[in-house]
Amino acid sequence: MGEHRIPRGIVAEATARTMFTLNRYAPAPELAEFVDYHWVLHWDLRGKPAHDQRVLPNLAVHATFFPGASGVHGPAHDVFSHRLEGRVQGLGVRFRPGCFRAFLGAPVSDIADRAVPLADVFGRKAIDAAESVQNAADDAQMVRAIDNLLIANPVELSPAARRAAEAVESIARDPGITRVAQLCADTGLTTRSVQRLFAEHVGCTPKWAIRIYRLNDAAQRITTEGEPDYAGLAVRLGYSDQSHFIRDFRAVTGQPPAEYARTARADSERTPDNDRT
Repeated sequence: MGEHRIPRGIVAEATARTMFTLNRYAPAPELAEFVDYHWVLHWDLRGKPAHDQRVLPNLAVHATFFPGASGVHGPAHDVFSHRLEGRVQGLGVRFRPGCFRAFLGAPVSDIADRAVPLADVFGRKAIDAAESVQNAADDAQMVRAIDNLLIANPVELSPAARRAAEAVESIARDPGITRVAQLCADTGLTTRSVQRLFAEHVGCTPKWAIRIYRLNDAAQRITTEGEPDYAGLAVRLGYSDQSHFIRDFRAVTGQPPAEYARTARADSERTPDNDRT
């Protein structure tokens, strides 16, 4: 696997860093084909107001092991929001896009925009693994419990799954791929073949996958550039005009770019560096 972008999209990241700690860990070597990484969250908001954390949509399947919020979450088209309160630790698995069908045993599009119980996919042992995560003394114990669960459910990638994963990797490696026709040229597949491959193994259309990478890139640039040039940004991202970019950005984030930028700046100014974790 080459270097590639991974959409992460934590909204209001400066404030988020004061609310929880987030660490990412590589999976066991046996799982490297299937899993990008494990992500571990800790928060302690006892005696403090609850925090609603928003995350931009991405095209990965995630399995989450949190009290009251465990499940297998399919690729999403909308911003995800979760309320943080009390004291909690938990772990999530980010599966490589294109590589989850082997675990699911059905088209990944079947779980798009919804969550299913862990036990429906990984069996009753997933409940024990979730309990192990909650009782773990440290992050390493959490990661080991979930690695063991996934290794105990051995699966193999089909040739079609490999082609799907490679197609997503093409998008991730090359920001210049902004249209499905370019993806087809890069992969050597027809438009119809790419569409079938994505429905079966990624869970969304190739057009949506490209859009997610573009708009995550846009969100990152908007939050880091002082005065974004929206017309220039639209061109760099492959949009034919600024209005199309603004419509797409608002559809995915819930805010037009200028408002998103103002919110990000206010969040950063409100949160001094020495308060960040």
